[in-house]
Amino acid sequence: MVDLVVRSRRVVTPEGERPASILVADGRIVAVEDYHHPGDGVDLGDTALLPGLVDTHVHVNEPGRTEWEGFASATRAAAAGGVTTIIDMPLNSLPPTVDPAALHVKQKAATGQCHVDVGFWGGAIPGNHGHLAGLHADGVFGFKAFLADSGVPEFPPVDAARLDLAMRSVDALFVVHAEDPDHLREAAGSPAYADFLASRPEAAEHAAVATAIGVARETGRRVHILHLSAASALPLIRAARSAGVRVTAETCPHYLTLDAGTVPDGATEFKCCPPIRDAANADLLWQALADGLITCVVSDHSPCTPELKRQDTGDFAAAWGGIASVQLGLPVIWTAARDRGHTLADVVSWMAQRPADLVGLRGKGRIAAGADADLVAFDPEATFVVDPHALHHKNPVTPYAGRTLRGVVAATWLRGRPVSGNDAGGRFLVRQER
Repeated sequence: MVDLVVRSRRVVTPEGERPASILVADGRIVAVEDYHHPGDGVDLGDTALLPGLVDTHVHVNEPGRTEWEGFASATRAAAAGGVTTIIDMPLNSLPPTVDPAALHVKQKAATGQCHVDVGFWGGAIPGNHGHLAGLHADGVFGFKAFLADSGVPEFPPVDAARLDLAMRSVDALFVVHAEDPDHLREAAGSPAYADFLASRPEAAEHAAVATAIGVARETGRRVHILHLSAASALPLIRAARSAGVRVTAETCPHYLTLDAGTVPDGATEFKCCPPIRDAANADLLWQALADGLITCVVSDHSPCTPELKRQDTGDFAAAWGGIASVQLGLPVIWTAARDRGHTLADVVSWMAQRPADLVGLRGKGRIAAGADADLVAFDPEATFVVDPHALHHKNPVTPYAGRTLRGVVAATWLRGRPVSGNDAGGRFLVRQER
């Protein structure tokens, strides 16, 4: 018995874009048929049908810092942006997700609030290596580690030796914030973006990527470089992959579309770590994405209150580093990708299928028989102007304010059910054995 039929002349499948009808039963896609398949259903016409995006890098911050963001607001924003699966980062919540008890506290806080499906990362910090196997058994998708200060005292960084110890304690995916503290300095009190950028040079990423690759080589574990900003580190990743090291990398919409040369002084809404670099650097990231060296694009949605962004003072050193973009990632990337000659199928690969593959969610991120019926109606030709107050993020701070973007999410389905923003029907996801 088919519960739902959604048809479009522009269905983006793993094989490419084509007219099709998607047949859904019990929350799963049971068949991808011809566009003229008989039967009633939702006919999108020329509006594209995409798989729900999978964002594996989201900071929800609840419990403990729920005034920054929370599960209700973050997942509502995700659904409005065509994201149907998020994996929540272990820090900024109190307690951080560094042992099984803390994971259960976070899951309890999230219960009944999630408008999309939610999974969790665990954290690797000094001294908690004995808890990692238990967290992994409880279903976290892997472990995040910082090689530099995380910005919150309860989630301290690890050095190479502690990262090695953590990796040897459990056979899991490790995702690494790769900046080397020996190359960082403070730009205290300065409103100049150039001073902030100089305080976090490309050399910091280059050195930390080398450290992470070295530990992965020694331990044989999988390592994933988070939010790569510095294109100068790409040759290290390419060489390591050629040598058989299990290393992958992601980047984010802001590194691909924003230009350090145009960031106004005092505009702390642009602050993130690692920082936004120049347009030539972004060109190299785009090329690495097209070549498959960078495997996916995720938001690194990391919001805070306007006060913590120091918008009143414009002090880059004091401002929280993070960009809230889980609702905007799809149109931001599509706007730029389209201008560079990329297709919707490319965007779906980068933002849905490959992130799902990264964490082993074989039933997510693709329109194919057997996959969850997570679907997005997306008008790729429509445009809109970003109004921060129209976003579902808890705090209306974004560097994209006032920008005209192309691509509008018209509807989102989670396992075949429309997501309205009123009914929190998301589920908790756990790691599947690969």
